[in-house]
Amino acid sequence: MGEYGTPNIDIEEGYITIEHNGRKDTLPYPKQPGSFYHLSKVHDSHNIHFACKIWGLRATDLNQGVVYGVLTEETGMDEMFINRLDYDGVFGTALNRFCIQAAIGHPLTVYGKGGQTRGFLDIRDTVRCVELAIANPADVGQFRVFNQFTELFSVGDLATMVQKAGSSMGMKVEIDHLSNPRVELEEHYFNAKNTKLLDLGLQPHYLSDSLLDSLLNFATKYKYRVDEKNILPKVAWRRS
Repeated sequence: MGEYGTPNIDIEEGYITIEHNGRKDTLPYPKQPGSFYHLSKVHDSHNIHFACKIWGLRATDLNQGVVYGVLTEETGMDEMFINRLDYDGVFGTALNRFCIQAAIGHPLTVYGKGGQTRGFLDIRDTVRCVELAIANPADVGQFRVFNQFTELFSVGDLATMVQKAGSSMGMKVEIDHLSNPRVELEEHYFNAKNTKLLDLGLQPHYLSDSLLDSLLNFATKYKYRVDEKNILPKVAWRRS
């Protein structure tokens, strides 16, 4: 989903119909990545789209939101299958990162005001979305785009939810608003569409109190592995 940035219009799934000077056409939705990482994904999308058009490939581009959680039904069968959990300032994603911070007694690191809003989904839904896309392939020559997320949250909302869940478990969870090291709007319009995977049969696992409790218990169980030197952001995106 980071390919889209935060435009001031609704984010459609792949294409947008535009009328200009009395003529109408359906074009790929304009992408405005906020990082070189997401810019590289935009290049991938353009290359795959072009290959579908000239070679008749069939492709599905899954524009994935921020993933939270650590266990699927299969990886939960044995401790050796547990997924990695990033919590550092570069690769750590918001909810997982906040749960790690709460578990070790570190203030939750909210960048700026915390109004940054993104699409999120449970790791179990991530796997299911890939399965659905494979089981229901695109047509020959079709480049289709699915926005792969289930709910929209702001960073501040997530921090508040973790604080509440941690408090109910006897944790003292504080929230610390840091100076934002990233170049991004902290308050913005964000409304993305995500109907196509639901139409294919996705039954989402929405973020619940029980899921938050599970994540916090997981983080607490393995908190002895956390290197606190990697908690705070070390990369400043802005030119000084």
